[in-house]
Amino acid sequence: MKFAMYNDRVALVNDDNIQLVNGVKNLQEMLPHLDDHLFLSEKRAKPDMRDFSLPIADPKQIFAVGFNYRDHMQELKTTAPKVPNIFTKFVSSLTGPNPLVKIPSPQTDWETELVIVVGRGGRNIKVEQAAQHIAGFMVGQDLSDRKLQFLNANPQFSLAKSYQNFSPIGPWLTTPDEIDDLGNLTITTEVNGVEKQHSQLKNLIFDTNDLVSYLSSITELYPGDLIFTGTPGGVGSGRNPKEFLHPGDQLISKIDQLGQLTINFN
Repeated sequence: MKFAMYNDRVALVNDDNIQLVNGVKNLQEMLPHLDDHLFLSEKRAKPDMRDFSLPIADPKQIFAVGFNYRDHMQELKTTAPKVPNIFTKFVSSLTGPNPLVKIPSPQTDWETELVIVVGRGGRNIKVEQAAQHIAGFMVGQDLSDRKLQFLNANPQFSLAKSYQNFSPIGPWLTTPDEIDDLGNLTITTEVNGVEKQHSQLKNLIFDTNDLVSYLSSITELYPGDLIFTGTPGGVGSGRNPKEFLHPGDQLISKIDQLGQLTINFN
């Protein structure tokens, strides 16, 4: 199933139509109960993609994973992680799938990512049980101000990736049963129609179950928590010469079967 927020209402998204879910205020409160019986409105024509809004608006925690694809690790000349390389993003940076983003510096970069949405929280979740704690997946964009990130000798990740609208997610949550093989899904980034990133999710160093298990071994996970799982190679700062985003650019982040984000800049 695919669940979204549409005109401030929870909606079930089908291939060619949409149905409103009655009796719930937001998608986040539904996460532990997605398999329950739903009270749906009559089918409506599928709306314009621009009508979808932020699916998960108030997670307790947003985790992100650095250097979780080998080609990204190599382009930024860093060593392979022994355990997941975790930083956090701030909730105030979240936005929906079609934002207008103000560029804070001339070194603003793109990072398309798979986002895990936690459905059932907990601590010390075993790898083989982690899938039971995942409500679904979304497309995410981890925009990054490289100027701020590398202003000091030691990189500053969290603030540099948490400007207003720097964390678009959506366009909806896709439950795991909708996906035949997550690893075979292709993840891409386009800037002004030119492809910049292209990989498959099977190239993650630490996969979704690994990440849920690892994080829960240290901190409690809660329904609605988000995990940005890392980006493949092809970011602007890893190119020669380096490339960054400019006012007037359009960035499209896409994952097969999960939808796309359309981000414009000023």
